[in-house]
Amino acid sequence: MRWPDLPPLNTLLPFEATVRHASMTRAAQELHVTHGAVSRQIQNLEKALGTPLFERGTRVLHPTPQAHRLAAAVRDALDRLDTAAREVSRRERGGPLALSCEPTLLMRWLIPRLPDLAARVPGLTVHLSAGGGPVSFDGDTVDVALRRDDFPVPGQVSRTPLFLERIGPVCSPELAERITGARGFAGVTILHAATRPGAWDDWQRLTRRRVEGAAQQTFEHFYLALQAAVAGVGVAIGPYALVHDDLVNGQLVAPFGLMADGTGYHLLSPRPPEQDDRVALLLGWLRDQAGEL
Repeated sequence: MRWPDLPPLNTLLPFEATVRHASMTRAAQELHVTHGAVSRQIQNLEKALGTPLFERGTRVLHPTPQAHRLAAAVRDALDRLDTAAREVSRRERGGPLALSCEPTLLMRWLIPRLPDLAARVPGLTVHLSAGGGPVSFDGDTVDVALRRDDFPVPGQVSRTPLFLERIGPVCSPELAERITGARGFAGVTILHAATRPGAWDDWQRLTRRRVEGAAQQTFEHFYLALQAAVAGVGVAIGPYALVHDDLVNGQLVAPFGLMADGTGYHLLSPRPPEQDDRVALLLGWLRDQAGEL
């Protein structure tokens, strides 16, 4: 054996958990074993090392300084093993990359650009799904997620910024002439989306403009409100990424311009993108596309 002084490896997980919790009971709960199993492994470790690792009181368990030192080394080794295992398993498995994207961004920005992705990164296959808000990477159902940062992101999740959110009223060119005149929004239908009900309030707060005396219509999804704006039904708040193509081709105009609202879109992944070649390739392409915005 190359490491003759190593203690029994099966004792180290219960030991580290016991030090971290200062409790064998909580360590047993975390590891889904009995209190007795944890106690036996701690005793085996102390026997192998020839030194006590805990000061045992009536109801309190105090790790010794030596225990804290050993637990820190075990934790560092486990972190390294976890990182290496994830990296190896991802690189060797390869295959399609499962990308979750907010529905309206998926429909109006990402899907129209997929032919460019196929042409420029031919070795990458992406499986798309629509989803919003917090994402769980447990179970490998989702590899990466494209999200607006309007919710807390866990510290262990890698977050790579792509572009800032910019918003403003958008409408057909014909309606634009009406709302920039003396009557403003009077008599014009204001379009809302149930999935982002505060969009107009955000714009009014940023610009200190008031939108009053207009009819209101609410759609179930943001992309329906934007499609209604294209059709001339009324005026919607248009995030730039979601209306970029319509602004370029003249189907929509932004008569008051667009301004940053303090949020942005990020690529979320369970570990840094450089640890998975597929994610690194996707990120490079997304950054190129985001450069248009």
